[in-house]
Amino acid sequence: MRPQDVVTTAAPPAPSPGRVEVEQAEAALVEHYPRLVRIAYLVLPPSLGRNRRVLTAHALAQRSLPRGRTTPAGAEDTAVPAARRAAGAPGPGYAYVRGRVLRQALDAGLPLRRAAWPKRSQLPPLLPHVWGLRVFPRSGGADELALDQRLSALSGPGRAAFVLRGLERLADSEVRHVLTAAGVEDAHAALAEADGVLPQYGLLDSAEFDPCSLQARPTDLIRRRQHVKAGLVAAAALAVCGALLGLPGDGWGPDGAAAPVYARNPAAEAALDPAKLTRVSPTVWQHSTRTDFSVWPARGALTGDHALLRRALAVWARPGSAVQVSATPGTPPGPPMGSPQLLYAGEVDQARVVLLHDGLRVVRYAEPKEGTGGVALDFARTDAADAASSGALVAGRTDGNVRYLTAPWVRAVSVRDLLAPHGGPRALSRGADGVTAPLPSPAQARDCRTWEVLELRDGTSARLLTDLGELTPARLTSGPPSAPKDVTARAARASWARTACLLPGVRASGVRSVNSWQYAAQPLPEANGTAAWLCTRAETWRGRGSRVMAQFQAPGPQDNAPGAVVARSQDTASCGVRDPRVLAGVLWKSRAGRWYVLAAGSEQFVSLTTSGGVKGSAQGSLLAVPAKAGARAELNGRLTDGSRVGALR
Repeated sequence: MRPQDVVTTAAPPAPSPGRVEVEQAEAALVEHYPRLVRIAYLVLPPSLGRNRRVLTAHALAQRSLPRGRTTPAGAEDTAVPAARRAAGAPGPGYAYVRGRVLRQALDAGLPLRRAAWPKRSQLPPLLPHVWGLRVFPRSGGADELALDQRLSALSGPGRAAFVLRGLERLADSEVRHVLTAAGVEDAHAALAEADGVLPQYGLLDSAEFDPCSLQARPTDLIRRRQHVKAGLVAAAALAVCGALLGLPGDGWGPDGAAAPVYARNPAAEAALDPAKLTRVSPTVWQHSTRTDFSVWPARGALTGDHALLRRALAVWARPGSAVQVSATPGTPPGPPMGSPQLLYAGEVDQARVVLLHDGLRVVRYAEPKEGTGGVALDFARTDAADAASSGALVAGRTDGNVRYLTAPWVRAVSVRDLLAPHGGPRALSRGADGVTAPLPSPAQARDCRTWEVLELRDGTSARLLTDLGELTPARLTSGPPSAPKDVTARAARASWARTACLLPGVRASGVRSVNSWQYAAQPLPEANGTAAWLCTRAETWRGRGSRVMAQFQAPGPQDNAPGAVVARSQDTASCGVRDPRVLAGVLWKSRAGRWYVLAAGSEQFVSLTTSGGVKGSAQGSLLAVPAKAGARAELNGRLTDGSRVGALR
């Protein structure tokens, strides 16, 4: 069978409304960005012109995150039907972002009124912006042009109804729910208007309506030349004024990009003194009872540069408005509680980098080697670190590559491609200061053709670490939650080859480790081979915010084809040390074209039952019941103690 044939019935048709965290919405936006921009482009009024529609569609998608840490209760527009989730359609995070995109796109088509301020979506977007070029999607055929003309004759709600039907494949009742949540007063009229367009829904996926695959042409060259001349004159005048205002002196001040001092406190001032930084001896880790960041020695060629260290400490305590500050979820970005520990100070690519540790957090300060702009300050929580989770830190990122600073106990460093489980490791060089050569960062890649991870060896074990876009790489393991192991066995690497491309779903969420556990193997009906059921759990440094995915990996022509995600959950104990059990189901199509509801539970289940659209039961932890296409079922299981539990959701 093919992974795209897999759809789920593990979740109920519509979950109850709840809160959506900004990290959850951001993950959905990043994962499904091309799809959301296409929806905005199709719903926006064609009268804007293709260039402005493209830029406005991107702007609406990028402005669709919640303004606070969470959305108000019930803020999602509607649930995605369970029959489509395993094909990649997500849950409440995506539903919320899609609702925001639709509402803004519909607002952009409203007429401007004199008595009211225009809404932000009715104005040309400030960002993104393209200078000197007009951009527009690639031209399609005659059918796409005809469909675009018919859609341009519809109202904004009518276009939205057509797009939700065709591109999102929602039923009419779900379309009405989404439109009502987006502010449409008469959703029934919008559906009736959409009925007047020939339902050529397959054309919506063509390049004609893809604002992420663009062509470019120049603007008015003569007018642009006149504007450039005027701009050069203004820039020259501004430079002269700036030079006069900036005299005397240039370059970094003693505190660099730090904000002005707002108070005098002896303890706080002592924490900003480079001479009082904690510097650990290079041999302490060899006899210490602890093996974590607290025993890392101070390394790098600039550990004696007191001016650099003072700027780093001052910016940490008082980051100015020009400093780019980032922090993993649950990490307080405040000043140090005392004199921190110096881990590294040196040059990495085109930046001077300082890494500091205060017992709770690791902080990375970076400034350019030339000039005084582009200062960055990154925070990552690292409390309760151990030898497995303190093997490396990100030292720098440049041009899609990442460099790591490795722990002093690491003896060898190599690179593995998770998508090539039968390939061997590739040696990765590192300098005397422990900084590795650059390797491609999967967290910054646009596709998932490779997933290169760091393999660290300390003499007794080999650990895999992957970059998820944060200061601390995440450790990858395999096995039951009670005894996860490093990914060294061939079977574990083969399982991770089909799981790696799902890791973007847990990016930028403060992940400490990701464990993938094959909890069941199920012989498929009609002798279609054996499928694997896996539970993948991402644990965070802060303890809460864990994310769980249940996967269905069916046999196929490609050994490393990604598994189908049939259930997701967040902040749950399932598939973890405290509750090492999981149950999930899927609607599956055999090679002969017949449909079945398949389900599998971990070893604690003694029987499984389906109800609703498909009724059936089975003894043991596996179930296969004939069904019809699009059927929905409720899945439950009975444990060895007689209690009943539902599927992961």
